[in-house]
Amino acid sequence: MVLATSSRLGPYEVLAPLGAGGMGEVYRARDTKLGREVAVKVIPERLAGSPDALARFEREARAVAALSHPNILAIHDFGTTDRVTFAVTELLEGQSLRDRLASGPIPARKTVEYAVQIAQGLAAAHEKGIVHRDLKPENVFVTREGRVKILDFGLAKHVPEGALGSDSNLPTADHKTDAGAVLGTVGYMAPEQVRGQRADHRADIFAFGTVLYEMLTGSRAFKGDTAADTMTAILTKDPPELSGTGHDVPPALERVVRHCLEKSPDERFQSARDLAFDLSALSLASGTAIAMEGRGRGNRRRALLAAGGLALLAASFLAGHRLGLRQSRAVAQAEPRFRRLTFTSSTVFSARFSPGGDTIIYGAAAEGRPVQLYLTRPESPESRPLGLPSTDLFALSSTGEMAIALSPRSLGGWLFTSTLARLPIAGGAPRPVLENVLYADWAPDGQTLAVVRQAEGKMRLEFPIGKVLHATPGWISHPRISPRGDLVAFLDHLSGGDDAGSVDVVDLAGRKQVLAGGWASVQGLAWAPSGQEVWFTATESGTGRALRAVTLQGAQRLVTRETGQLTLYDISKDGGILMSRETSRSGISALAPGESRERDLSWLDWSILTDLTPDGRQIVIDEQGEGAGRNYSVYLRPTDGSIPVRLGEGNGDALSPDGKWVYSRKTQGGEAVLLPTGAGEPKAVRLPGLVRHGNVRWLPDGKRILCNGFEEGRASRVYVVTLDGGPPKPVTPEGVTISGNFQAVTDDGRWVVAFGPDQKAALYPVEGGEPRPLPGLEWGEQPIRFSSDGRSVYAFKRGEVPARVFRLDIASGRREPWKDLAPADLTGLLAITRILLTPDAKAYAYNYRRVLSELYMAEGFR
Repeated sequence: MVLATSSRLGPYEVLAPLGAGGMGEVYRARDTKLGREVAVKVIPERLAGSPDALARFEREARAVAALSHPNILAIHDFGTTDRVTFAVTELLEGQSLRDRLASGPIPARKTVEYAVQIAQGLAAAHEKGIVHRDLKPENVFVTREGRVKILDFGLAKHVPEGALGSDSNLPTADHKTDAGAVLGTVGYMAPEQVRGQRADHRADIFAFGTVLYEMLTGSRAFKGDTAADTMTAILTKDPPELSGTGHDVPPALERVVRHCLEKSPDERFQSARDLAFDLSALSLASGTAIAMEGRGRGNRRRALLAAGGLALLAASFLAGHRLGLRQSRAVAQAEPRFRRLTFTSSTVFSARFSPGGDTIIYGAAAEGRPVQLYLTRPESPESRPLGLPSTDLFALSSTGEMAIALSPRSLGGWLFTSTLARLPIAGGAPRPVLENVLYADWAPDGQTLAVVRQAEGKMRLEFPIGKVLHATPGWISHPRISPRGDLVAFLDHLSGGDDAGSVDVVDLAGRKQVLAGGWASVQGLAWAPSGQEVWFTATESGTGRALRAVTLQGAQRLVTRETGQLTLYDISKDGGILMSRETSRSGISALAPGESRERDLSWLDWSILTDLTPDGRQIVIDEQGEGAGRNYSVYLRPTDGSIPVRLGEGNGDALSPDGKWVYSRKTQGGEAVLLPTGAGEPKAVRLPGLVRHGNVRWLPDGKRILCNGFEEGRASRVYVVTLDGGPPKPVTPEGVTISGNFQAVTDDGRWVVAFGPDQKAALYPVEGGEPRPLPGLEWGEQPIRFSSDGRSVYAFKRGEVPARVFRLDIASGRREPWKDLAPADLTGLLAITRILLTPDAKAYAYNYRRVLSELYMAEGFR
């Protein structure tokens, strides 16, 4: 059937023929409804009456319609008009892979680029339970932009997800797929297809291997004078060694090809997702670099064999196809060793091994840019961005799915919140799961998630999502599910002001046990492969976190102590360790009254801004310098850069209205004290009834304070506390708190801004009464102070760099930009954590946190 130019199939106007094959004729057409050009495929007239041909045609349309992936041809429509059955797809400009191979083999670098895309397309199909069954160069198209598309799902088989498999029939011997053929094409079929046995998604992986071989060499992997000879070769022979074909094929890439072409399905890659992962890692380097690297690994392998290390080498094949890195790990090491993985000025937030252990995905903010995900391999000095800006990694599942953090934002200190999403490693779009998540981890089944999130005024550990195993008014970090899935280990911190805390485990019934407590700083946690120990990085002094281990019975041991702060991220099944070494600094910048340039007012290495005098001429600083241990010191420093004056120990929250006292909380014990700014002695403060309190603000009378706090058995809320020792008076309902240590109180002391569990801001009357809504202030945005007339609020969104301060009209919710604040050097800048303004907004000071870290892989620790 030949369609004439300008003829119509429904809304599609035929423009010109594009080509014809055994199963269809393809035309360029115009979609008159949407005004775009498309491709229209129709069944040839000779097959229009064939039920088998129509069934295959419809099967292809349904298979493609079930998929939505950039590496699979997209279908727009399917129908019948005037007895013509047609399918409408996207119009591709470029050439088939077969046409591209007509000019010879494809360079290794470009082959890997194409192969990654093919594997990602196959992975997307397999995840939907669709097996292609006819992958070959004719069915792969390369667009002019270099995008690869998989075509022709006419032989595809749909099976229930999780039970991929299909019954095969004898193959056709035609070079192209003949009309009515139901299996595939000789030369590209797996041995199980040739034998007529059951064939599942791993048959596509075998076909992929034949295509990959042909791209690298320009020759078929299996060929004979007859179809029978070709089938015999598939069953009994291996293709010629790539290294012997005269083409420069990297050994690392040759291993991938060989692993695809294993005769037994059980010995091939077990998923296209894993295949895409390994190929993505190969694309980190040029073909020459890969070749040199691969030859080095090949030499090590031969040396092992020559030394009689066959047993150790066999152990390196535990993951099947994971050959490269495992060979080096198979050697027993006398001394532990570190291998650096990152080399740019960056802040590493997360890192996990892939399911096979030889590829690493990590989240980092490099050279002043927002956090994003990178992929690397231990033997490569390069990292490849995954193209997901403003995204961090929570965890990788055993099935190869990522739990990621979308648009993480700082809540101050070490706390970041984000939207939890799931994303297959093979590609696709993230699927949001849950908002306001701080941490997440996968269960061993690769399907269930544990999360840490804020809800009802507390930090909660949930596993599975919605089932609360532990809740605390402090904060929880680094949850990790045990290898057996029966316990969750986590770090339990007392307050958001520091990272002191303990290593705990909780079972599925919510029974919690402290394994190792009393740490001044504890960050990073992972289960040992045995499931009998929890490894973590912590210190008793506040500096120099070391790698430690604790058994489920509480027996502790030191694994290693290195220079600087260590943070543990992951331990692979064979004992490889991912951890970073970091240097951190909390700094202060300020604009003094009458000046035009900011001045850095950091004192030691951990300067925390807590208050600013109304005239803008002095700031209150908490400082924990190197070697200071857990005891913070409170300083008063002029904003002209003069030397600060030390007032005493503790966490200095706020300066009294008359400027004579700084309200301070002791670092250990939580007792409160008033430190004099001039002559005089400190005064103890009693707060009966409050177990813990923070975020203190003075009220104008100088006799009372506002603070977040909680009583025994109750959630956090805002209280008014008199300094003569009277009982605290609640200002807000439980779960409604001041967000951050800021001047979120009107100058007359009548109203305070607070956020409730519904994540909505409101103005709460300090002396009692009904709250007033505060339109326009969103969750995650931090009030700084009220304007002097009380009609507007200055605020910013925490976690943004630079911090974009805006002025919000209280009555209307209208906002207007005020100023962007950030130090000139953005490298390693995590967040602007605090901003303080004078009442006239002509002077200000702000806190920033900078962390620079290097990611390492360590081996040999026991």
